[in-house]
Amino acid sequence: SIVILLVSNCLEVTELGQQMKERSFFSTNLRDYWQFVGPIVEVPLRMDGDYCKLSSTKVFFLGTYNVNGQTPKESLHPWLSCTLNPPDIYCVGFQELDLSKEAFFFSDTPKELEWTRAVSKGLHPDAKYALVKLVRLVGIMLLFYVKKEHAEFISDIEAETVGTGIMGRMGNKGAVAIRFHFHNSDICVVNSHLAAHIEEYERRNQDYKDICSRLQFRQLDPTQPPLTIMKHDVVLWIGDLNYRISDLDADNVKDLISKKDFESLHSYDQLKRQIDEEAVFVGFVEGEIDFQPTYKYDTGSDMWDTSEKCRVPAWCDRILWKGKNITQQHYQSHMALKTSDHKPVSSLLIIGIKRVNPEAYKKTFEEIVRNIDKMENECIPSVTLSKREFHFKDVKFMQHQAETLSLFNDGQVPCQFEFIQKPNEPTYCKPWLTANPPKGFIAQGGSVDIDLEVFVNRTTAPDLNSGKQEIEDILVLHLERGKDYFISVTGNYLPSCYGSSIHSLCQLREPVQDMPQEVLRELVSTAGCTLSLKENATNTEKPLDIPKELWMMVDHLFRNAIKQEDIFQQPGLRSEFAEIRDCLDTGIPDSLPGSNHSVAEALLLFLDALPEPVVPYSLYQQCLECCSNASQCEKVISMLPQCHQNVFNYLAAFLRELLKNSAHNRLDVNILVTIFASLLLKSPTKQDLAEKRKTQEFFQHFLIHGSA
Repeated sequence: SIVILLVSNCLEVTELGQQMKERSFFSTNLRDYWQFVGPIVEVPLRMDGDYCKLSSTKVFFLGTYNVNGQTPKESLHPWLSCTLNPPDIYCVGFQELDLSKEAFFFSDTPKELEWTRAVSKGLHPDAKYALVKLVRLVGIMLLFYVKKEHAEFISDIEAETVGTGIMGRMGNKGAVAIRFHFHNSDICVVNSHLAAHIEEYERRNQDYKDICSRLQFRQLDPTQPPLTIMKHDVVLWIGDLNYRISDLDADNVKDLISKKDFESLHSYDQLKRQIDEEAVFVGFVEGEIDFQPTYKYDTGSDMWDTSEKCRVPAWCDRILWKGKNITQQHYQSHMALKTSDHKPVSSLLIIGIKRVNPEAYKKTFEEIVRNIDKMENECIPSVTLSKREFHFKDVKFMQHQAETLSLFNDGQVPCQFEFIQKPNEPTYCKPWLTANPPKGFIAQGGSVDIDLEVFVNRTTAPDLNSGKQEIEDILVLHLERGKDYFISVTGNYLPSCYGSSIHSLCQLREPVQDMPQEVLRELVSTAGCTLSLKENATNTEKPLDIPKELWMMVDHLFRNAIKQEDIFQQPGLRSEFAEIRDCLDTGIPDSLPGSNHSVAEALLLFLDALPEPVVPYSLYQQCLECCSNASQCEKVISMLPQCHQNVFNYLAAFLRELLKNSAHNRLDVNILVTIFASLLLKSPTKQDLAEKRKTQEFFQHFLIHGSA
């Protein structure tokens, strides 16, 4: 559905959404016919034929502003109306819209409306605009405005968000995006806020890659696979990318700025270096930077940071683009605005837009369909497969593996392929396997590469750890009007403490990968008995009080990270998590590798992957009912199986120690309760907001008062 917000100085229309839906030849009977033959003719039609020309250029205003949690204190006119003529489209992005804990925990903020109003008032006064779409993830917000005369040519609007904060979910970092169809061009606008701190450029690279792979838009046709960012004609990327200036101290940077030697300074820019190494933004373009760094200033002034940290100035706020027929008219910062410790940035892009001649399009469409009908009556589709057996060696928890299956259309007609379900199975493949794309079209003589990806997560790990499931599946590749092809997928999974139960791990004194599969299977089969009652005291060997893997992570953090700034709030590196996981699973090396932030995130992922949470599902409802009574809460914990009770009390004691050092690590009870309550007390069904708050209230008693 198309969202329209009416604002001052904006187009006052009540049927804009309907106009967009009815705007073109697609609303004729052609659209109905498209449902039947569309997948077959889509690719030939997308080849720019006589019906499709770059017959117009449109002016896009792109703006990005990290507002540091401030409210609008000044007009945005110097930023948004800095051009002589009004732009056709505005895409305006904000970061750190609201830094309050309420915004982080519950996603509500009054600043969304305040900044939206400020933007609407600051748009170019010589045109009327409609706010077509707004999307926000915590403090990252993107606004999409369009001129009245272009509204009817915009369709297929979708918005999506992806968090890249701690555990890859928290929305304090990440991206929001809007995609739309303008005439016959597909355009995607991304606004991102990547990881902070000068030394964390690898984490920023990882955030960028996560956003590209995880942010997907559903298509109007539900049978079609989702669209990724890069599957658009034009990609516009704005935001606080947070790349800094390396290898120069603050004085040297400021000296180059005073000389306006931005070219020399730019050679030390982390984003430029990472692009040159093709680590990120491959194929993107950024205009020449001839303005001074946009971060960090004393709020309310043009003075560089005079705080104790004295941040080195940097071009954190950037605008890049990818696509053909794009030229940039300006790329600049706006020093007049002093609300934040960042300065806003704008770029004015002239973009060639493809337009369609409906009559020529209809003629081309009908000709293609006639040819296909003729060929289909004469020929049966067929393809050649590059291979039919795939083996994935040493699959590990949360570690992607991929192999490529190539299909070549050796038949006489175009063909449509799809992986189909086998009898009595809900999907075409096992949950740890995906084929990308799962369906598609291959022109005669053409080919397509399909990525077969294996990824074991918290849902699939428990059965693979125990040996109940194996890396084994058969994919059925079906050709429309043709035959089926069978593809074998096999592999071996390396058991992990991730996705293993607390009970099982407390029985293991050796690393999990040193244990025979039969032992792991037996431990899983007996775990259910011990969750309903206290552990049987007749066990021949006394189990560990808590899993040794949990102790290693908590002990490491207690010794090294008790005063670590932003611990449990800043994500670690995925490469370091892999090293930590391997160390826990193999016992090599004997001390944990990686940064404190990576160990902290590894601990959270461990708790998240438990098949049965620390507070078992059977006691979840009881926790909600007694959440306001501290003594009743302690009584519930006393009912836990002993190993679960030990883990709960051990973690609570560790978190209380962290709170004693809050002046250094910047943690408080609300932050820890929000992060840990959702991991220790999980709902057996979907959790609503009221339940979420009750679990936080329950756990808060143990951080404030401690357990008896």
